[in-house]
Amino acid sequence: MSIEIKISKKLVSYEKAMLFLNKRVEEVKFGRNKEIIWILEHPTTYTAGVSFNKNEILDKKIKVIKTNRGGKITLHNPSQKIVYFVINLNKRKKDVRKFINCIESSIIDFLKIYGIKAKKDKKNIGIWVKNKKIAAIGLRVSRWIAYHGCSINIANNLNQYLKIIPCGLNNKEITSINNEKKIFPKNYEEKLASIFVKNINNI
Repeated sequence: MSIEIKISKKLVSYEKAMLFLNKRVEEVKFGRNKEIIWILEHPTTYTAGVSFNKNEILDKKIKVIKTNRGGKITLHNPSQKIVYFVINLNKRKKDVRKFINCIESSIIDFLKIYGIKAKKDKKNIGIWVKNKKIAAIGLRVSRWIAYHGCSINIANNLNQYLKIIPCGLNNKEITSINNEKKIFPKNYEEKLASIFVKNINNI
């Protein structure tokens, strides 16, 4: 199945991305447009999912955008890569857990390129390097259209996580590719997209 790939080189505001994503969800739902994988970065933004708790905000001065994705509070900032999806599970297996497994496996496959051994966690959704979280996942499903996506820490400022309890998890460290390997990956977006397309089309 044909999935459109969109790669944005400039920072995209969270609000602008959500307008695009919600419009595409409706178009895919009624067969008026293609499924999409959109790879981008946001300016520094804190977002809260549907199970968010106000106690997760440690710095009360920050602005938090409430969203309809699953999960709790998280950070988006430059040099963290966002992968948004609008995928029609009606054309595949109607299995949300299988789709999440596909996203997790795709991130793990991507991190292998940089010699990082990452893993899933049965209790805490996301991708981990030992006990440090390197990628977060937050989805919503409407009439079997899965959307929102995941964030992968590439070389972003991890200190900005100190203003929140990321994903509602106390005493859990956050890491990035740069933090683990002291490298700053470049020009990897097409490879990242191809990994996701391959795994999604095998659902």
